Amino acid sequence: MLSLLDKLIAVAAWACLIFIVYATLSSADARPQLTQSEPILSVFLERFGAYGLLGVLFRLAYPSRVRPIWVLVLGSAVVLELLQIVIPDRDARVIDAAEKLAGGAAGVVAGRALLSWAGRPGWRSGASRLAVRVRR
Repeated sequence: MLSLLDKLIAVAAWACLIFIVYATLSSADARPQLTQSEPILSVFLERFGAYGLLGVLFRLAYPSRVRPIWVLVLGSAVVLELLQIVIPDRDARVIDAAEKLAGGAAGVVAGRALLSWAGRPGWRSGASRLAVRVRR
């Protein structure tokens, strides 16, 4: 039986993916921006961070589905970048895809590290261990 936390993490993972699709495929005027001038560092952090968060959320939501998570996170980065070719005023660039791939990979690995730190191979199998560790 899934706990409420498990369900919330899964919903957050899918919502994050939907937001990334919107931000990636919408026109330049409609997409969200962190800053007005968008310096190169903030653009990098935006791409890397979005896919990093996506990787962490999916890894925590579906801990036993490692391969599908890698395919979903990294595949979405490549496919969405390529889809920008057909959208007016958007451009697909290899460096953008590389930043997204790096963020996604870092996120999946970070999610695995969180699961390891909690001392459990799966999210639901040892939830009580994390509660015990936090109480100490």
